Amino acid sequence: MNWGLQERPAIRPPARMKFDALRKQELLLLPERIVQLNETAGAILRLCDGQRTVGELTRELEAKYGQTGLQDDIAEFLTQAAEEGWVERCP
Repeated sequence: MNWGLQERPAIRPPARMKFDALRKQELLLLPERIVQLNETAGAILRLCDGQRTVGELTRELEAKYGQTGLQDDIAEFLTQAAEEGWVERCP
C-alpha cells in the first residue's frame, strides 16, 4: 500500500493519540493495547488529521527537523501504520 503525495491519512477510530507527560512520550491508545511511539512516529501520527496531505505532512516535518528527503521514510511509516490498522486514507 503506497501513499501518494495528495492522499490524506487519518488516525483510524477508535485509536487516539496521547502525550504521557510523566514519561515524555507519545502514546497511541488502541482498544486493547497502548503503543509507545518514538518521537518521529508520534510527530507523523499527530499530523494525520485527515485534512493534511502526505505532501503537506512531509513539508511540515522537514521544516520541523531541518531535513529534506523525508518523503520515502514517511510513506514507509504510513504503510506500516496502515497495515497495523493505526491509520486510514480519507476520501
